[in-house]
Amino acid sequence: MLGDRLKKLRNSKGWTQEDVAKKLGMSRGTYAHYEINKRQPDYETLKTISTLYEVSIDFLLTGEDQQGSSDEMWKEILDPKTQIFFKDLMSAPEEKIAELIKIWEIIKDRDRK
Repeated sequence: MLGDRLKKLRNSKGWTQEDVAKKLGMSRGTYAHYEINKRQPDYETLKTISTLYEVSIDFLLTGEDQQGSSDEMWKEILDPKTQIFFKDLMSAPEEKIAELIKIWEIIKDRDRK
């Protein structure tokens, strides 16, 4: 999980949560909530954290360094307006995803007319 990766990266640098929070311009409590997976940073904060630790946003979120995902993609996925859909979609069963795709196709067809 993200929090585990953040803690591991911080420890590898020999930094305290307070050190990291100061570097990021936030309270220690806010940063601590990221490490214990109580809060999820927004796109801009993830970008800043990835720069600080010299890793990709892909690595922070997935644990793998894809190098193929664009910042724009992450910005869209992490947008609070659309995030709820992606979050729910991740745990949805296949039949629900198929149903959602059909509904989306109907909406797209309607808008073309």
